[in-house]
Amino acid sequence: MQQRYIDVEELIVAQATPPGASALAIVRLAGPGCVDAVAAGFQRPERLREARGRSLVRGTFIDPRDGKPVDDLVAAVFRAPESPTGQDQVDFMTHGSPAVVAALVDALVALGCRRALPGEFSFRAFVAGKADLVESEAIDELSRARTAEARAAALRRLGGGVSAEIWRMRSELLEILAACEVLLDYPEDEVEGGLDGRLPAMRAALDALSALSAAHAGARLRLEGARVAVAGRTNAGKSSLFNRFLREERSIVSGEHGTTRDWIEASVDLEGIPLVLQDTAGLRSTTDAIEAEGVRRSRLLLDAADLVLYVVDGTAGLADDDRDFLEARPDALRVWNKTDSAECGPVPAGFHPVSALDGIGFQDLALAIVAKLPGGAGSADGLAGERQAALVEAARASLSDAIASIEAGEPLDLVSLDLKAASDSLGELTGETASPDVLDTIFSRFCVGK
Repeated sequence: MQQRYIDVEELIVAQATPPGASALAIVRLAGPGCVDAVAAGFQRPERLREARGRSLVRGTFIDPRDGKPVDDLVAAVFRAPESPTGQDQVDFMTHGSPAVVAALVDALVALGCRRALPGEFSFRAFVAGKADLVESEAIDELSRARTAEARAAALRRLGGGVSAEIWRMRSELLEILAACEVLLDYPEDEVEGGLDGRLPAMRAALDALSALSAAHAGARLRLEGARVAVAGRTNAGKSSLFNRFLREERSIVSGEHGTTRDWIEASVDLEGIPLVLQDTAGLRSTTDAIEAEGVRRSRLLLDAADLVLYVVDGTAGLADDDRDFLEARPDALRVWNKTDSAECGPVPAGFHPVSALDGIGFQDLALAIVAKLPGGAGSADGLAGERQAALVEAARASLSDAIASIEAGEPLDLVSLDLKAASDSLGELTGETASPDVLDTIFSRFCVGK
């Protein structure tokens, strides 16, 4: 029988740290009565059964199937409702060998636990009111953050500031909706200020939603990152520029043409944005079959990249191939390389002068890359998820329609529908009105053990 997240009374267990050999690992279990249920595996069961919430107990865990020791470990005990999940919970801190972790999980399954679904611990925290859906999704974002800026933004969302603003707006819209319903049902009654008196509050909420919507691109970019491909003719200095970004000699640099015959990629943190930087084969016609295949693959990468850096050798100047490429890709970021050389020509309009050799102009180029990426100039403090952005935009559009209807004197039933749509979108954003299927979809994207 397929398990569902809504089965919150069952005991669940999973490794909460990344799989693989490490010094320590955490195996987490939660569910009503889970402390007593697994105490039988402790060499001295009473020590675990009698443990208070937020306490540590050290002991040897015994496999109930064969009576053999699994590991000497420490159990962090949490009691409901004062626990991260709102339920009884135990985090076993054990040695990080995959064999030890697997044996401990198997032993806990033998004691009545089942293996947790992805994100099931976070789901239970959501059900218990420990976090709303925005904060829950921030847990997943925090585990995926690859830069300090993305981490800090996810922590701010986890802290509840964005959630509090959304809850406040929804509460205000529901109050206005209630006033609208009174006017519809009892037109002879007076509502203080009518709906015209509610327009300032509605416009303030609309401005807040517009700002939140505008910040999405920046938040998403800092969480998801972007792919940036370095292109150009052979010997333009692409590999040198690639190495400059990485601060290491990763790509081979040579005066011989066609050195890079395949593409190389590496991750880099650029001004708080996680980039996958790709060094591609020099673009030229060649009879060498291997180099030609490298050029073909490079063109495929350029088509898939979020941004292309096109590098031109400033000592050689613009060639017809360069002009053809830039005409076909006007959105490419243009780089005029080798400005350290006395033979370098004047920098054409629209190009960024750099020297990959000594780093001149590199910081300005980095800032230009950030500005060129969608959302690069924006804040990281929006909502990063596509679902979240769609709901914010839906709420914004419905509220805008409601304001326009009031200003135009449209029938109140139209205003009521738009206000309800806006409040429903905000409720789905925080999870208050989200369906079980939507919740299953969201939490299934989380890591197992979160």
